[in-house]
Amino acid sequence: MKHPTFPLYTDLCGFNALLPPRAASAPAKGDITADYVVVGAGYTGLAAARRLAQLQPQARIIVIEATEVGEGSSGRNSGFASPRDLPSGPSAADLRRAEALNRFTEEGWAWLMAPIEAHGIDCGLQVSGRIKAAATDLGAKQVRALEAAVKAAGLPHQLWDRSALQERIGTSYYQCALYTEEGYLLDPAALIRGLADTLPANIALHENTPLLSMQRQGKWHLETPAARITAPSVIMATNAGIRHFGRLRDRLVTIYTYAAITEALNAKDALQLGIMPVWGLLPSHRLGTTVRRVGADRLLVRSMYAHERPVPAPRVRETLLSCFHRRYPGLAHIGLDQVWGGTTALTMNGAPWWGQVEEGLYTSAGCNGSGIVKGSILGKRLAELVLGQCNQDEVRAVWGLANWVAPEPLRSIGFELIAFRERRLAGLEA
Repeated sequence: MKHPTFPLYTDLCGFNALLPPRAASAPAKGDITADYVVVGAGYTGLAAARRLAQLQPQARIIVIEATEVGEGSSGRNSGFASPRDLPSGPSAADLRRAEALNRFTEEGWAWLMAPIEAHGIDCGLQVSGRIKAAATDLGAKQVRALEAAVKAAGLPHQLWDRSALQERIGTSYYQCALYTEEGYLLDPAALIRGLADTLPANIALHENTPLLSMQRQGKWHLETPAARITAPSVIMATNAGIRHFGRLRDRLVTIYTYAAITEALNAKDALQLGIMPVWGLLPSHRLGTTVRRVGADRLLVRSMYAHERPVPAPRVRETLLSCFHRRYPGLAHIGLDQVWGGTTALTMNGAPWWGQVEEGLYTSAGCNGSGIVKGSILGKRLAELVLGQCNQDEVRAVWGLANWVAPEPLRSIGFELIAFRERRLAGLEA
């Protein structure tokens, strides 16, 4: 494809590679007429399609996915999820905003859990709590600020020092960490595959069906390599991919980030992962390294950020291996089994662009690296907006709306300057 309209990953998603093979649905072919088309079979797109099917059981709903389910960005994240978010600060305004956001988050969690429970989707969902850790003095200040926020909210928590972290997760790399109870870990590829394979009967999923072009002539006309799809309403659930079709180019930025899963550890080496059988660690700095336990005998590390284009594979492997070995020097003989990249969409103010773009065209874009529960609720609410059952202003009042991003080359220059500064601030947390 000369000008791809979706990320062309050259690597396999590590989570997906560790799962049994799955048969993809057939690509779309011929002339297709539908009531609704959803572009993108990630958490947002599938939540929107499922809600449309629930509210309009007689409607014909088409979902097209550029690649195969599990290989897109939804399968490539780190697998952290929670029914509630933590407040950003201890003030009354911070707590009110957290409660407003959590009304949506709890709704998104319930919407996500419904098909998991109804269909018995095995996605390795486990209670883990959340660990926010600091490897620097600046990070330690941020951890203590978060402690003040959760204390003000009355949330159960524990402050762990270096020795407590060594005992629980097997590393003395961090100075301190705040542990809070509400948090889950899961296999994101298994989850998105399960959600796709249990869609209602009036939803037709077509994989390996990239959208090539779209135009409105009374209705929307979508062209794919082998199909022409016509529908009055289209939901674009492609994150920053909507920019390839001339929309929201001045609101979204594509970021590549990278992850790896280690080789399986033997029983003796696995003892070095601490006494907690399930745990996930988030760095206090936003450009720091995420670490989580994967099953009983592996670790995942996620780090590195690049603007708009991928990093060469050898550099990615070398950097992620260093991140792992610096935290676990006793496992320096262990290598990486799976290494992969993925994209996310960032916005300048951290708010998504959500709602109606133009007549019959809707989107939720700019997840800012938080996609599972957030994508689920924004997809569900987007379907309700399409059907006139949701107030756009109500959602935007809580989540905000993505603001303007500078054009190129100022955008790239600005990103590199900010990233350089933030990497220096991250220090040992990178």
